[in-house]
Amino acid sequence: MFEDGAILNELFLERLNYLIYVVLLLIGLYAMIAKNNLIKKLIGMSVFQTAIILFYVSIGVKEDATIPIYLPEHDPHGEHAHARGGPEALSRGQVATYANPLPHVLMLTAIVVGVATLGLALAVSLRIYQGYGTIEEDELLVKLEREDARTRKAEFPVADNPKVESQRKPVAKRVSKTGNSKK
Repeated sequence: MFEDGAILNELFLERLNYLIYVVLLLIGLYAMIAKNNLIKKLIGMSVFQTAIILFYVSIGVKEDATIPIYLPEHDPHGEHAHARGGPEALSRGQVATYANPLPHVLMLTAIVVGVATLGLALAVSLRIYQGYGTIEEDELLVKLEREDARTRKAEFPVADNPKVESQRKPVAKRVSKTGNSKK
């Protein structure tokens, strides 16, 4: 069993497509995690989605199967059915000749969702570039932290500087028209 390379043949040559999908998946995952540029992250996401779609489509492949549309001789509503006196259920052997359409239909939906997600992500990336002048993640984080610090400083100017607190004038009491003092 080990001498003739049967295990290597079975693991790598017969399932080479799965190995390719795993490599593509890892490349996409690496790009999404390791890259700092938002566009490169989106490219990694697309490669990752493509690997998953290829994997599911390859699972749905069936040797010597036909498309999942009734052949004329199997159509329960066609001329052949009327010649035999009405529709008949397909036998197991006839059903086995058709490919399962579900994986392919699901992956068509995944392609549409992936294109929509990529389009939205590219639009958001463009808006980020217009607003901050960069699409590098590190630079964006620095700019966002600076902006957040400025916002906090504008909202709470006294809390940040103790010298300003000692220089503030005491708040005078307001006197209403009736003569009662209010704080």
